[in-house]
Amino acid sequence: MYAGILPDLFKEGRGCVAQGKVGADGVFHAELVLAKHDENYMPVEAAQSIEDARRSSNRAGKTILDR
Repeated sequence: MYAGILPDLFKEGRGCVAQGKVGADGVFHAELVLAKHDENYMPVEAAQSIEDARRSSNRAGKTILDR
């Protein structure tokens, strides 16, 4: 069970599917939360890793060409 703040993927205005129950306190308690996104979605961490690798590759390429 996940407890805490949901990642940025689940911010206001974004689609999601939630399964759970409304408690006696009137608050919806989700047991399952699924993100809805298109086929182009990429987590921020993955996009950053790809960009870091691209920059590293570019620096390595320039070093080799400068020799």
